Amino acid sequence: MAKARVRKPRLLLIQGANMEHLGHRQPELYGTTTARELDALLLAEAARRAIDLEILYTNVEGEAVSAIYRAVRAGLDGLLFNPAGFLHSGFALRDCLRSIDVPAIEIHMTNIERRGYGSVTAEAAVGSIAGFGIDSYLLALEAMLARLNRA
Repeated sequence: MAKARVRKPRLLLIQGANMEHLGHRQPELYGTTTARELDALLLAEAARRAIDLEILYTNVEGEAVSAIYRAVRAGLDGLLFNPAGFLHSGFALRDCLRSIDVPAIEIHMTNIERRGYGSVTAEAAVGSIAGFGIDSYLLALEAMLARLNRA
């Protein structure tokens, strides 16, 4: 009897406005790890955990919304997102998150509450991870896998 092939979880990470400049933008807050280095770290961790991870950087909220809907139609299992520059005004992104039936986890490298920021998208996420630098992304991957394994 042949073993059933288990499909890798399909995740999409949306990196919002200004995240492409990671490593150069306010290193006192966000560190010196570049976007390219973070991507390599996350893709290696995803491969180790048998996750199919796609990463999209966009400075345009509508592009993020369109990418999410495309991914959901293609069988997305979970969404990770750092709204970054969409933090205060990402109402279209929030409405998109409300309308999808896959779990979404919001990620922030800094503790936005401590910095006095509120997120308009957080209420549409199953949870948020903030304040752990680039480790916030690794923790989000772990949390998403735990969530998907419970489902």
